[in-house]
Order: sequence, then C-alpha cells, then structure tokens
Amino acid sequence: MNGSLGRDDAANSADVVVIGAGFAGLSAAVRLAGAGLKVVVLEEAPRLGGRASAFTDRVTGERVDNGQHVIFGCYRETYAFLREIGTASLAPLQPQLRLVVANGDGPPRELLCPSLPAPWHLLAGVLSWRGLPLRDRLSALRLGRFLIDARRRGPRAAAAAVADVAGDQTVTQWLTARGQSAALREWLWDPLAIAALNQSADTAGVEPFARVLAELFGPSRQDAGIGLATVPLDELFARPAAAYIEARGGQVHLRAPARVRLDARGHVRGVDVGGVTVATRLVIGAVPWHAVDRLWDDAIPAELDTLVSDAARMKSSPIVTVNLWLANAILPATFVGLLNGPMHWVFDKSAIFGQQAGHLSVVASGATRLVGLDNEAITRAALEHVRAALPALRHCDLRRSVVVREQRATFSLEPGRPRRPGAVTRLEGFLLAGDWTDTGLPATIEGAVQSGHLAADLALRRLGRPPRGTPASDRSVAS
Repeated sequence: MNGSLGRDDAANSADVVVIGAGFAGLSAAVRLAGAGLKVVVLEEAPRLGGRASAFTDRVTGERVDNGQHVIFGCYRETYAFLREIGTASLAPLQPQLRLVVANGDGPPRELLCPSLPAPWHLLAGVLSWRGLPLRDRLSALRLGRFLIDARRRGPRAAAAAVADVAGDQTVTQWLTARGQSAALREWLWDPLAIAALNQSADTAGVEPFARVLAELFGPSRQDAGIGLATVPLDELFARPAAAYIEARGGQVHLRAPARVRLDARGHVRGVDVGGVTVATRLVIGAVPWHAVDRLWDDAIPAELDTLVSDAARMKSSPIVTVNLWLANAILPATFVGLLNGPMHWVFDKSAIFGQQAGHLSVVASGATRLVGLDNEAITRAALEHVRAALPALRHCDLRRSVVVREQRATFSLEPGRPRRPGAVTRLEGFLLAGDWTDTGLPATIEGAVQSGHLAADLALRRLGRPPRGTPASDRSVAS
C-alpha cells in the first residue's frame, strides 16, 4: 500500500477516486483498475477491510477476524470479485447445505439437503430432519409455492411481490401466515433470519428476508452452500485487492480521511486528503450510511440533503463476537447454531484456519442487550451458552477471551425504515456504493460487492468505457 500522497499535482490525479476500502470500495476499485483506469482508494482507518477486517491477538499471536463472515453459493458477484483477485479458492463452498443446530436438550440436530434440484433439495432435507416432529417438518411444504414462484420471477421481483402483499409484516408474522410451525421457525427460519439480517425475526421486515430465501434456494442447489474463508478476512480480499489495484497503476492509502471538493458549478473536481488534492471528476463514496455526511468539509451539497437526511435516520444493529481459547475444545461440526440463549453461532477457527488458530468464535447477531456490557460479562454469557448447548465443552478450561464489538455492524431492517439510496446521486460526479444502498439485500458481503460493481460500471459508462460482461445491476435511480 502506498504511503502519504505527494505534492506533485501531476501525480495526484485519478480517473476515479474511491473513498472507503471495505468490500464495496475495493470491489469497485478492482473492476475499474481491471478496465485500465487510474484509481485512487482512500481509507480513513489504519487497516483495510471496513467492517470485514482482521487483527493480530497480542497474547497468542493468532490472526483474529473482527467478526465471522459467511459466504453463500448464491453470492455470485462476490465470487466473481474473488476470482478476479485470485482468492476464490480460499472460500470453498459446501457441496450441499449442511446445518447443525444445538440447544443442549439432546444431541445437536443436523439438517442435510440431498442432491436434488432446487428447491426440492431444501424441502427434502427438512422433511428428513429427524430432530423435529413430522408435523413441523411438513409445514415447510407451505413455503414451496413461494420458492417456485421466486425461481420463475427472479429473487428481486419475488421479494417485491411479497412486500406488496405483506406490507410492513415482520419475518415472524409472514412465516406464521405461511403456516410455518413454531418449532420449524425456532430451529431453521429464525437462525437463518438472524444470520442473514442481523436482526430478530420478530423485528425485521419481511422483504429482505424473502429476497434471501429466493437467492439461497434458487436455480442451483449449491446456491445455499456455505463458504467459510480459510484465511483471515484481510487475506481473503483486502490485501489481494490492494495488490491488484497497485499492480495496475492505482494507489491505496490508509489513514487518509477524504473530503470531496466541488467546482464553481457544484460538480466534483477532486478530493482533499491532508492538504493534498487528488484531481478527479468522479468519486465513488463507499462508506457506511453513518459516515456519508463526513465527506464534506463545507456544507453538505443541497443535491444530497435528502440522501444524507435519510441516512441519518437509519438505525443500526450491533454484532458481538467472543473469541474463546478453550483447552481441547471439539465441536460436532465446523460451525453450530445455538438456540435458547444470547449467542447464535459458534465457529471452530482451528477447523477453518488450520493449526494457525486455536480459538472458537462465538457470535451474537442483533446483540442490542449484550453490546453495552463489559467484556467479563459478555465472555461469561458466551461461555455459559456454548457449554449449555454443547455439553462436551463443559470441562474445557478457558485460557483466554477476546471480545469484539461492532456497534454499527449493519443497518436496521425494521418496517418503516428510511428509503435506501440508489448508486446515482443528484450531485454530478458523485456515485454511491455500500451494502446500505438499494441492493434489495440485507447488509451482506454480496450486497456490498454488488453495489461496488454497479458503481464501477456506471463510472465506466460515464468515461466511455463499456463495462465487461453483464452489468451488476440496472439500479441507477437518483436519490
């Protein structure tokens, strides 16, 4: 990565400046650099990755993700991005969906979807899931019509149709209306909702959940396959993306707070970084919703008043991750869903990373009640929950714990939330990217990458460089 920007005006220019080096910003920059454009990426933080980063634990020396992120087979734009930077093999997919869930009441229950065409593989897997009474499993058939309709219409249209009918229903209300039993919701749909939406099924709106279902159980049975990065997150995408950009003449700068500058007509003319201006006519703002108002030293441009106002009203949902070093800990699977407690998932990082790791990553999504507690209380809650759900861990001594809080991990998906903006804004030369833009998806890696690719494609068109292949989306409505 490059050091500080110099004072040479000729060197400090770019076809496009990308502000933000998370999945959205780096995927946009990689696509632009791959098309032969000069790209400058500016990141305010001291490390790459945004909300998907990693750090070195000071005691064990292990690399620790700031939170466990999961990739699914239906993340087509994500895998295209990883293939471009040469790391797709570092996030191998399950050949078929396998999910293990535990609540401490008997052995963990495994859902395994057979090798049947979608969506019948899901329905067959649920029907053969011996952990639940038959009547509960049979209730899954009542979602068959939606899944078939989603395959016919496409995920976005199917989710929009659900929203037209269901209005402001929550996920729980919609599933209940669709005849899903309480037990099936508890063991399957609620864990899926909390993982995908980072919010309880009781509070999240149904449209993004319907979109997730339509994507996961789409044309290919591998769409629902789960991929876990076998390396820390920065090695999966951030560092390789930066190397890709720089190898093609671009620049990536850390500790580089950026402020967009406008010309006399109110159009983008450059970006200021520590007293140096990078001249450009195109900026992609790939920052979170709560940071978009900080891209301007002067008054926020009038063209963005509504966008910034809506972003300011977006609520956040936190994630808390507790990394536990337990002596001789063995899980029944690489990752396990946890019921009846404050935590939702536990991942065996030694099984994922290999011998370079020796900890469990215990995740609480939508962790509003946990996030304000001190580290000792959070660790105790996580330890008690995993030991209750997985009795084999009860005699494993705790050697170390590291708590990671993401206060604003995702935006809230509750009904009545503010409108999400499109990629094109009313400010000439300023495009948006980020999982919070109008992708139709919840705050996922795939939503971030889709938004980055879309913004890059729009920038390429404006510069007279038609994008390669099929554009990420046609979501270019101004906000």
